This record gives sequence, C-alpha cells and structure tokens, in this order.
Amino acid sequence: MYFGGDYNPEQWPEEVWDEDVRLMREARVNLVSVGIFAWARLQPDEGEFDFAWLDRLLDKLHDGGISVDLATATASPPNWLVRRYPDVLPVTETGTVLGPGSRQHYAPTSPDYRRLAADLVTALGRRYADHPAVAMWHINNEYACHVRADYSEHAALAFRSWLSVHYGDIDSLNDAWGTAFWSQHYNGFDEVRPPRASPTTQNPSLVLDWRRFTSDSVLDLYRMERDALRAAGAEQPVTTNFMGAFPAMNYWDWAAEVDVVSHDGYPDPRDSDAHRHAAFAADLMRSLKPDRPWLLMEQAPNAVQWRPNNAAKAPGQMAAWSEQAVARGADSVLYFQWRQSRSGAEKFHSAMLPHSGKRSRTWKEISQLGAALEGREPASPPPGDVAIVFDWENRWALTQPDLPADIDYQAEVFAWYEALHARHVQVSFVRAESDLSGFRLVVAPALYLLTEDGAASLERFVETGGTLVTTAFTDIVDEHDRFRPGGYGTQLGEVLGGRPVDFFGVLPEEGRSARASGADFAVTTMIEDFDLDGGDVLARTAEGEPVLIRNRFGAGTSLHLACFTDKAGTGFVLDHALEAATVTPVVDGLDPAVEAVATLHGATLINQSANPVKVKTENDAFTMAPFEVRHITRDQLHQ
Repeated sequence: MYFGGDYNPEQWPEEVWDEDVRLMREARVNLVSVGIFAWARLQPDEGEFDFAWLDRLLDKLHDGGISVDLATATASPPNWLVRRYPDVLPVTETGTVLGPGSRQHYAPTSPDYRRLAADLVTALGRRYADHPAVAMWHINNEYACHVRADYSEHAALAFRSWLSVHYGDIDSLNDAWGTAFWSQHYNGFDEVRPPRASPTTQNPSLVLDWRRFTSDSVLDLYRMERDALRAAGAEQPVTTNFMGAFPAMNYWDWAAEVDVVSHDGYPDPRDSDAHRHAAFAADLMRSLKPDRPWLLMEQAPNAVQWRPNNAAKAPGQMAAWSEQAVARGADSVLYFQWRQSRSGAEKFHSAMLPHSGKRSRTWKEISQLGAALEGREPASPPPGDVAIVFDWENRWALTQPDLPADIDYQAEVFAWYEALHARHVQVSFVRAESDLSGFRLVVAPALYLLTEDGAASLERFVETGGTLVTTAFTDIVDEHDRFRPGGYGTQLGEVLGGRPVDFFGVLPEEGRSARASGADFAVTTMIEDFDLDGGDVLARTAEGEPVLIRNRFGAGTSLHLACFTDKAGTGFVLDHALEAATVTPVVDGLDPAVEAVATLHGATLINQSANPVKVKTENDAFTMAPFEVRHITRDQLHQ
C-alpha cells in the first residue's frame, strides 16, 4: 500500500529536504510524486539540462526508504519556451490565445511543444531509468483539466488528418455528417474547420467527432511521452492522473494505454452526497482496469483553495474517504501535496505538512492514517452483480443544445448510482459493448447514442437471462448522431416491448407524476410517447400514458422507464429490478449513512456521517462512531 503525495522540492531551499525526509518517515510515507511542475528547473534553456539537484534528491529519498513516482515535468512549459515558440500556446473557441502565467499553456498538437517535451522526457528517461528510487513514471498532469479543447491552427491541421484516417474520403464524411443540411457540403478535408464560435448551432455530427479527436489527440500526446520513456530504457509502470468522470477525455480508451489507472479526487466536504460522488469515481476507476488495483494519486488532506468558499474536512472525514478508496480497489492513498506551498496560486491549498506543522489536526490525522495503512494489502473488491453503462461518446452527443430537453447525462447516471449505493449494492461501470455475462443487472440511463455492437450486447445480455433497466431517450441515434431508418428505438424495440414514437419536454412547474401499484413518483425533464408492443405496463401518468414497461425477452427481463424521474421513481424501478435479478446488498438493513463495500475477505463498513450509527449484521451488533471505519470478516457478516 502506497502512502504519500506530490512533493515539490524545487519550491524549497535544499536544506529543507532533510527535514522533509525525516518527517515523511515519521508519517509512514513510502511514495512521493516528484517533478510534476519542474520543467524550468530541469531545463533552464533549450538544450541545457540541470539534473544535479534531482540526483541529490532522489538519492536522499532512496536512502530514506521512500520510493518516487517520477514526473516527466511537461505540464507547464517554461517561459523561455513560450518566448521562443509562441505558437505552442492554446487557442480558445473564440480565438483568444491563452498565455503563460499559470499552467497547461500548450497546444497538444503543436509540433514545437511535442518536440521539446520529447527531448525532456528522453533525457529524464535516460538518466533515471535505472535509479533505485524510481518506482513508476508520472506523465504530464491532469490532461485537459484547464484547456478542454484547443482550437489553434495546429489543432485544425491535426483534426483534418484525423478525419482523413477515420473516413478515408470526403464523400464518406459528408454522408456521415449529413452536410446537405444548411449547405455544409465539403469538397475536401482542407475545408473542414474546428467548431469555433459561429452564428448558431454547429453541426452536431462535426462537434461529436471534434470531441473524439480532442480526446484522441491528447491521448496521442500521452503516448508520445510514454514511448519516449520506453525508448530511453525506462521499464517501470507508467501512469497519468485521471479525474473521475471528467467530461473531455474518454477514459475507456485511455485506460488501455496506462499500466495503472490513477485518479485525482476532490469531493466537496459541504456536499451531503460527497462520499457518494467519491464512491462513484472510485468504482469508475476500478472498472476502467478491473484486473488490477488503481492509485488514488491526489486528494486534499483538508480544504482546497479553488472553490468560491472552501470547507474543511470534519475530524475523521479525510481518513474515512481515504479508506473508502482503498475498499473500492485503490492500493494507494496519496495527496496534493506533501509540504504546503509558501507562494503561488495554491498556497492556501491544504497539505500533509501544513504551514502550522506538527501542531495541526491535519498532520495528526495524516500520521494516524499512515500508521493504519502500513502493511495493508489491497482490498481487491469483487465487481458485484450490477453494472451501470457509462459512455463518454454518448455524453458528448447529449451536450448538443437542440434536443427535446436539456439532459445532464452525468447527473442521470449518478442518480442511478446513488440509489444503488444507498441500497448498499456493489456496482461496476461498463460500456454497452462490454462483455456483460458476469452481471445480473445492467442499468443504462439515457443511452441516446447506441452503436450496433452495443445494442447487440444488451440484447444478448437480456436474452441469456439478465435484467436490463433503460430510461427515456435510449437507442435514438447511431455513432454519427444520425437517426437510423425507421425512427427511434430501432435496435432494442423487441427487447423493451415497444418503441418511442415522440418525445416531449417536461418543466418542473408542470408537476407531472406517475402512479404504480403502491407508489407515486415524479415525471421530469422528458417523457416519451411510447408505442407498446408486448410489454406490460407497471406505471402510468395521470393521463394514462405508459411510463414503466416490463418485458420478457428470451430468458431475461427489461424494465424501460419512458421518462426521467426523481429519487422515488428511481428507487421504485430499482427495487423491481433488483428483485427480478435476485441481487442482494453487501450488508442488509444498514443505515443509509453507513457505506458497505464487499472486499476479498468480507466487507468494509464506513460511517460517512458526523453522528454515531447502530449497525446490526446477521452475526454481530455494534455502534459506529462518526466517520469510523470497520473491516468485517465473512464470519461476522453471516452466521
């Protein structure tokens, strides 16, 4: 189990380093990420490298028994680079050039940036590939966090090349994008531009491909650095830090390119659902590479500095959230950062070693957690019986403005996850195209863009005995954001027991609701005019419209919610689905404040509230203190 965080020694006099190593050992730190923003220190000018200070630091850390996640330092180009090559700077949708003075001021497709980054990475790899302190490599940092898309001429050229590879000829692109609409026909790839600011809505098919290209182009930049390290002789595992369900990058594609998934998580202590958002991100990270543990690369030891008003974590909350990550598959608890910065934009961001030093509550809690994690083996949680489909390309397609209603895909997916989490059901995330045979229940909210392979996978899952839950606006368009011939729901109609024939937006003030046997729930955002074809109606609106349809297909069952709904509706549907799929909770009858995660040897229980909570299992009963964590064996769970 790794314990530690980002370490930025270049911000401090060298005489501080010995104290850092001593205090790291005291806190049980065994891994630090070094050099993430050290490009200017490592390379004072083009062609000049200064590694002497890093040599001394790595030797010092190694002598102290502390391993290093060595960064490639490419996340913040130095001023000499920008002065000499100003075209490396990124450009916004409106044509504004984003200058230096903060970080991430580079265009991912800039030839000069890529060349100079490769030079630095190669030099680092050659020098430190065999250093005994280096346990892994940290490429760049939080790709696209601040610049989600670059609209420069470099990007335009790369976009045209990407389109040429994907479509082969311009006629195929015109057909896929439907460019006969609004006289948008292209005579050649050289006429295609990024979706910069325009008078009104851009072609949604173009925008969807632009988002694919943006993710792919940044991934290609990552690959360039990774391959430079490998060519230089570095054989250690390579990673880059993901950011949960970050909208700009398709992490399903990225996960295949990293040796280990790593994640930066910063839930807001003021949010009553913060621990559920953190659990969502943790389960997503585990699901991206389910055959191995993931790294919690960054979190805040206490308060951050970048929200309008920054709440501190309650006593015990930092440890509870850290243990949550471990229970959900992380084999590290790392922080931003080790020593709190004296200057710069993040000087008020908390750190493991705050300005107040060992007198602080933060230091005491960090030291206690380090001792608790020392020698801990990974929890290795099983995937569970329930999967939620999470699809970045579908999310991108749903961000276009001209839909029957505004649909927040992330919020919709989280609503179903939250309901399962509250019922203490273990969840994994999948693509629709994934092998679903290991699950009993699959939930696919708002799967507007559904590929042929995805539809075939879902159909096969139900036909062979699975239970599928879908919502309104599912199976509407193909991978180019085009309607298929025949209308809506052309692929899953037989599975769902009918198809939508139209959609209508629903405003909150309309107060629409549905009634089922023993339950009422809200109809929100959108409702379908659903044409039944064999399905049984479990719930209708007051006007008689079917909104929950159950259908038997092959050996399995589908439940289609022909609207969006509130917590009561989500819960009602899930209770039916869990019963149909014979899915049981990790621990039955728990207070909703207690989080339960199945692990290799039993379960981890976490009281995620500031109040004591009574817990009763089949074979035990006890009271959990605020933010207490308990590891329960199988014998304690079951008689």
